[in-house]
Parts: sequence; C-alpha cells; structure tokens
Amino acid sequence: MVKKELKQLTKIYPHIKYSVVLAYMPGKRDEFDTDDYSDTMYPDGLESVPLRFAIDKRNRMMIEWSDVVVTYVCYSGGGAAKFKDIAEKKGKQVINLNKSEFSQKNHFCD
Repeated sequence: MVKKELKQLTKIYPHIKYSVVLAYMPGKRDEFDTDDYSDTMYPDGLESVPLRFAIDKRNRMMIEWSDVVVTYVCYSGGGAAKFKDIAEKKGKQVINLNKSEFSQKNHFCD
C-alpha cells in the first residue's frame, strides 16, 4: 500500500525520492514474477540476521539513519507502537499519520 502511494506521489511531486528498505531478500515466487525491485535496498549487515529478527533489526537501523520517522500507529501495543516509542526516546521527530485528517477518511484502525 505504501509503495503504491509513494509511486503516485512522485508523479505529482517529482522531487520526492524514496527507497523501500527490505528486511530480507524476497524469494522468486514463480517464473512469471514481474515485481519491480528497482526502488528497493537491502542494508549491509542484515544477511547474517535470522529471519525472525530481521524486521526488528531493519527498523532499528532505519531509526538510527532517520531524522524524521513517519508511523501509522493504531494501538499502544504491537511492533509499530514499539518502534514509535523507540524513535521518540531517541529524540527523533515522529509523525503519526493516524492522528491526521487522512486517517479520519480511511479508518485503517477499525
């Protein structure tokens, strides 16, 4: 969903640049797999992380690299809330889209 939205935003705002940061390398699903991975990156160091810890490690790396963290947190528990709290404790500017006018129109947290 986010990747699709980012692609649309770059058509309106061509100065926007983005990369999808992978937690692990995607496997080829079948011979007809036509997914475009040109807008993705796979950070050094994740190749040695067990898969069950890869998302956590990737998210911590992204918090370290970021000045601003954009989240969509619906509930105080769970992974998204955990990383929002970590970012806030590290003094990052955190924007929670769930508190914006956008969320009132889309009800993703219902």
